[in-house]
Amino acid sequence: MPAPEKIIRLNTVLTRTGLSRSTLYRKIAEGTFPAQLKISIHGAGWHESAIDRWIADPARYRADNDDEARAGADHAKG
Repeated sequence: MPAPEKIIRLNTVLTRTGLSRSTLYRKIAEGTFPAQLKISIHGAGWHESAIDRWIADPARYRADNDDEARAGADHAKG
């Protein structure tokens, strides 16, 4: 059985990517960085695997082409 997907928080994402907070949110709005997930009323995070995919090829990453993210969204819809 595969390990559960790890959720990482903003400071970890900023450290791992080297992006500033404003650049990260601009890239999310442009669709060139994985969108965050709401994990509580006031908390959000990212799937670690999505951040790993972005780190592997930041210039080519497009949220709408992220097969893993799309599969998770389709599964969540039921």
